[in-house]
Amino acid sequence: MKLKKTALALSVLVAAGSAAAEFSANIGATSNYVWRGVTQTDDSAAISGGLDYAHDSGFYAGTWASNVDFGDDTNAEVDLYGGFSNEVSGIGYDVGVIYYGYPGGDDINFLEIQGSLTFGPVTGGVNYIVDSQVDDTSAGNETFIDGDIYYHVSASFEVAPTWTVGGTVGYFDFKDDGVAGSDTSYTHYQLDIGKSAGDLGDFTFSVSAADEESGDSDAKVFVSWAKTFE
Repeated sequence: MKLKKTALALSVLVAAGSAAAEFSANIGATSNYVWRGVTQTDDSAAISGGLDYAHDSGFYAGTWASNVDFGDDTNAEVDLYGGFSNEVSGIGYDVGVIYYGYPGGDDINFLEIQGSLTFGPVTGGVNYIVDSQVDDTSAGNETFIDGDIYYHVSASFEVAPTWTVGGTVGYFDFKDDGVAGSDTSYTHYQLDIGKSAGDLGDFTFSVSAADEESGDSDAKVFVSWAKTFE
């Protein structure tokens, strides 16, 4: 889920009264798994895959997994998510929950609630950590703890047939910022150029940068691939 889905998907439509539901499976690849401006793979490649369910009512649920490298025993991420998305008077909305699990990690799993609005090409949203295994009682400057908030605004435009250009600005507001001399909250920026190659899938070229407070301020240049069948 954290990685823009680069997918090989298999989907099937199932009738449910007058409504329809779609199940899909996906796989993906990227030269660098970058999440909110910070590499999750020590600037190395990642392969991901997931399962999704979407209902015509707007309800959705799924799971997604990828390799990660945090420099310790953590080598995988497994996410679970669900929510509801729809549109009212031309404004799209999405509310849901995301659980980030790290098998082998040392108590670093956490749960976010999220909400976003979309109007035309622009989307803005907020993610709020409501339940985290991270212990914030020791140093007093921990990140990814209860109360941390992530804000984001993005836009995507079709500039030519099969070509898109998009950008994202995000701000991670860590609750313990400034405590015990810490300075952890940061802003990040990302530019994406996308190319749809039909049956060969979708390719994205991305450039990402984050403030030095992120601990990963080097600019990232990476490519991703996606393929879906719906």
